[in-house]
Amino acid sequence: MDKNTVTGFVLIALVLIGFSWWSRPSEAQLQEMARQDSIAQVQQARMQAELDKQIAEAEQVKPEVVDSSSAFFYAKQGEKQVVTLKNEHLEVGISTQGGVLESAKLLGYNNQQGENVVLLSSEDSRLTYALEAKSENIISDDIYFQVKEQTDSSLTLAAPMGKGELRLKYNLQPESYMLDLIVESDGIGNLFSPSMKTMDLTWTNRALQQEKGGNFENRYAALTYKIKDKGTKKLSEVKDVTKEIDKTLDWIDFKDQFFSAIIIAHQDFRNVTLQSTPQEEGSGYLKAYSAQMQTQFDPTGKQPTQMQFYLGPNDFHTLKATNKLSSTDKDLDLQSLVYFGWPIVKWINRFFILYLFDWLTGFGLNMGIVLLLLTLIVKALVYPATKKSYLASARMRVLKPEIDKLNAKYPNSDDAMKKQQEMMSLYSQYGVSPMGGCLPMLIQMPIWIALFNFIPNAIELRGQSFLWANDLSAYDDLIHWSKHLWLIGDHISIFCLLFSLTNIGNTIISMRQQQNSMMSAEQQQQMKMMQWMMYLMPVFFFFMFNDYSSGLSYYYFLSGLTTILIMWCLRRFTDDKKLREQLEAYKARHANDPKKMSGLAARMEAMQKLADEQRKARK
Repeated sequence: MDKNTVTGFVLIALVLIGFSWWSRPSEAQLQEMARQDSIAQVQQARMQAELDKQIAEAEQVKPEVVDSSSAFFYAKQGEKQVVTLKNEHLEVGISTQGGVLESAKLLGYNNQQGENVVLLSSEDSRLTYALEAKSENIISDDIYFQVKEQTDSSLTLAAPMGKGELRLKYNLQPESYMLDLIVESDGIGNLFSPSMKTMDLTWTNRALQQEKGGNFENRYAALTYKIKDKGTKKLSEVKDVTKEIDKTLDWIDFKDQFFSAIIIAHQDFRNVTLQSTPQEEGSGYLKAYSAQMQTQFDPTGKQPTQMQFYLGPNDFHTLKATNKLSSTDKDLDLQSLVYFGWPIVKWINRFFILYLFDWLTGFGLNMGIVLLLLTLIVKALVYPATKKSYLASARMRVLKPEIDKLNAKYPNSDDAMKKQQEMMSLYSQYGVSPMGGCLPMLIQMPIWIALFNFIPNAIELRGQSFLWANDLSAYDDLIHWSKHLWLIGDHISIFCLLFSLTNIGNTIISMRQQQNSMMSAEQQQQMKMMQWMMYLMPVFFFFMFNDYSSGLSYYYFLSGLTTILIMWCLRRFTDDKKLREQLEAYKARHANDPKKMSGLAARMEAMQKLADEQRKARK
């Protein structure tokens, strides 16, 4: 492996290190985040206290006398009840106070305590709506609905208003995570002004930590929204952000790593204000989400308001299938919630890695074996590029005697340009490209990054054990302690440690090959800094990946180990003598038609001629 190959590795590492550094907040941002966290904690405490107060006031009998002449007198009388709807995958609670969604529990997924995953709860979630009537505003907290019809998966609620009523119809679609909501008005149009066409909604939720290692889970928890007829966007995962959206939205998602609570408006959301506040690590929560928005409401009852809730896993196939359950012709594009990376990387994951992964999991194998087979298949597919890179390095190695002659011929630094020109000419004669070892390695880089994005988002790995790792979607902590230490935390991930060790092994192999093909002692001296960087990278990766999913570290360990074996086999079965004979044969075949110099070599030759002419002129 020559200097250019090592340069390729360093470029890849620098991109990853640069991306990690770029994505990390600055010192000023960290200080601001700390200040904002303190403010957010106080605000959150105040909000929670106010919320508890409002709930307590709503649940107790109101001492004040309600005006019996009010059109909403009977709607404000009643007691709160929670009606449960349930299908094979989902259990939701609907409160008769306001007729709003109050809780949601997934029946097929467990949290770290072995209980069903809770997406929404009455303690942490609150949904309210308001309608502006002529005489007074209708606030959902003040309205009590009566149960008109009920089955295991459907519910119709009605609240009397004047001579008519406001109806809410819920339907939990079978074998899905989709809850339909239809809001209808019947005979209450006279209570509203003709210009009143909207309903105001406020939805808040504190997202519970579902996974081991909330720090890693928090990287993928983000308030996400879809702009109408366009793609999705999200608020920052690390900052306290409040944002007013001046565009029309299709849906808003309170998302964590593997699950989503989405509210979908088929008459669109407008005048939207979103807020996401990171919660203190160790609190049991990831984010405090808040969304304020407006959607269409027709008091005359001619057009009902249609909304839907998706309350389920961030599984690509499940989300894609859920698009077909939309109550309108909108393309919800819910599968985009599974983040597959930047455009090029995204398409590699979407149309190659995903299908390969699905094919392997279809055999019912342990997920550790699936990742092993995935590694071997990917390595087999990129083997031609790996072999080409190695042979380019080997050709440079067998040409070392010729390079040594040039170094001896031009020992002075004043002749550096002329020496470099003759080296380029030498490469041209033997058909060798100095960049031949670098380019194939860079071609493999998108696949490497693709799997970096794919594995942490693969819900199939969640809760799956392999060897000492009891959950491949979280870090393995076979070695752990009680006190949190700087940089490393409270554990050592064994798979991360193995990944770093194989990285060191690959670095040692690369450095040895570099030394064998090094052009001069001077260049060896120049490469020392690069060598130190190569040796420090595995140490950096250990601290970086110690909190990452064990499945990702396990894949990189397998990838690194496979690379070591491939390099050993290539070195073992590459005959330097035959390779030199091939180069000599190439030189003999093209003696009369030498390969045209590259643009760089031609420019260097022109510069050398100019320097020679100037030297002669001075003499």
